[in-house]
Amino acid sequence: MLQLTFILPLIAGVAVFFLPVNRGRLILLATAALHAIITALEWFKVTGPLQTSYFSNTPEGMLVMTILSFLFLFISIYTVFYMKEVEMSKEPMFNASMLLFLAAMSMVAIADHIIMLWVAVEATTLMSAPLIFVHRSKEALEATWKYVLICSVGIALALLGCFFIIFSMEMSKVHVPISFSSLNTVAAQLNPIWLKAGFIFILIGYGTKMGLAPMHTWLPDAHSEAPSPASALLSGALLNCAFLGVYRCHQLMYKAGLGDYSSNVLIAFGLASMLVAAVFILNQTDYKRMLAYSSVENMGIIAVGIGFGGLAAFGAMLHMIHHSLVKSSLFLSSGNILLGYGTKMIDKTGGMLRYLPKTGLSFFAGFAGISGFPPFGLFISEFLIIIGAIKAGRYVAISIFIFCLILIFAGASRLVMQMVLKERDDVDIQIPESWMRVFPPLILLLTSLALVIWLPDSLYQTIQNAISSIGGTVNG
Repeated sequence: MLQLTFILPLIAGVAVFFLPVNRGRLILLATAALHAIITALEWFKVTGPLQTSYFSNTPEGMLVMTILSFLFLFISIYTVFYMKEVEMSKEPMFNASMLLFLAAMSMVAIADHIIMLWVAVEATTLMSAPLIFVHRSKEALEATWKYVLICSVGIALALLGCFFIIFSMEMSKVHVPISFSSLNTVAAQLNPIWLKAGFIFILIGYGTKMGLAPMHTWLPDAHSEAPSPASALLSGALLNCAFLGVYRCHQLMYKAGLGDYSSNVLIAFGLASMLVAAVFILNQTDYKRMLAYSSVENMGIIAVGIGFGGLAAFGAMLHMIHHSLVKSSLFLSSGNILLGYGTKMIDKTGGMLRYLPKTGLSFFAGFAGISGFPPFGLFISEFLIIIGAIKAGRYVAISIFIFCLILIFAGASRLVMQMVLKERDDVDIQIPESWMRVFPPLILLLTSLALVIWLPDSLYQTIQNAISSIGGTVNG
C-alpha cells in the first residue's frame, strides 16, 4: 500500500525525536531503505492500485515519488557520516524533521484531492523549517522566517486558487468530488473565467514554493543556511513537489481547452526565473547561494518546457529527473567543501583538486552536468526543449531561453573554476574528506549518466503517460 510511504516516515520521525542519537541515525537509514523498497514495489505492481477519495497513483506523482525516495536513501547515508563531523546539539530534531519532511513530500506525490494536496504542500513548509534553523544563528533565524512567511503567503494564495476552482464547479452546476482525477473528466464544463483565476493563484502559490521568480526570494537564504543534506532535499525533492501542484492544475486547464493560456503563463514565469538567476548568479560570493540560484534557473527551464508542450514537455520531465540527481549531488559535495574549508565563501576556497581531490572531482563533474554538458542528462533535456520550441514556432521565447543558458554558464563557470582550479598555498583543511561522504554524491552523478545510456522502458512509458495529458509527445 503506497500510503505507507508517508505513514512510515511519519511514525519514525516522531519516534526519532525522543530517541538517542545513534538509534535515531539507525532509524533514519532503515526508514530510507524501507521507503525505497515500497516505492520500488509499486513499479513492479506489487502493492496494488491506489484509488481512494484523497490519494491516487498518477504517472507524474510516481516520477516525483521515485526521485524523492532515491534521493532520500543516499542523502540519509550521507547525513549519518556528515553528522559525525559536525557539532549539532539538536541532531534528534534534525533527524526527526528529515523523516517528517519525507512524509509530507510523499503525501504530496500521491495526493489527488485538491485540498489534500494543499495540506500536504503546507506540511512540507512546517516540517522543513526546523532544518533551516537547526544551527540557530542569526542568519539561520532570518532565513527560516523568510522561508515560513513567504511560503505561507504563497500557500494562502494557492488555497484561494483552490476555492476559485471549486467555485468554477458551482458556477457550472458540476457536482463531482474535488479531486484532480474527477475534475479532469468534467474540465470542459467548468467555468473558464474562474478556472483561469484559480490557475493564476495556484501558480503563484505553488510557484512560490517551486522557486519561480519573482516569488523565489526565500530560496537562496534557505539553501545557504540549511545543512547540506537538507539543502539537497530542498532543491532536489521539495521543488519537484511544488511543481507537481502546478502541473496538475495545468493538466486541468488543458482538459478544459485552456491549455494555451496556462502554457503562455508558464513560459512567462519560467523565462523570468531564468533571467533573474542569470543576473544574480554572476557576482555570487557564497557557493551555496550560487547553487540555489541555479535551482531557480532549472525550475524556470522545467516551467518553460511544460509550457512549450510537445517534445519540450518530454524534455522538461527528463530535466526534472536529472536536475534532482545532479543538484542534490552538488549540495552534498558543497557539504564536504564546507567541512574541509570551514567557509561558504568562494574567494576563501581554491585548489580543490589538490586539497579535496575526490570532492573536487565530484563538484566539477556536477557543475558540468548542471551546465548541460554531454554526456549528462541535462544536455539531452535542454536539447529536446529547444527542438520542441522550434517545432512549436516559439522563436522569441527560445532565443531568450538560450541567451539565459549562456549567461548563467558564463557567470557560474568563472566561480567554479576559481574554486576547483585556482592554486592556493594558504589553505588549512579542517576536516579531511572521507569516502562515505563522497560516494553518495558520486552515485547520484553516475545515476544521471546511466539514465542517459539506458532509460528503462517503464520509466520512459511513465513519462509518456504523464505528458500525454497535456499533449506532450516524444514524436514532437
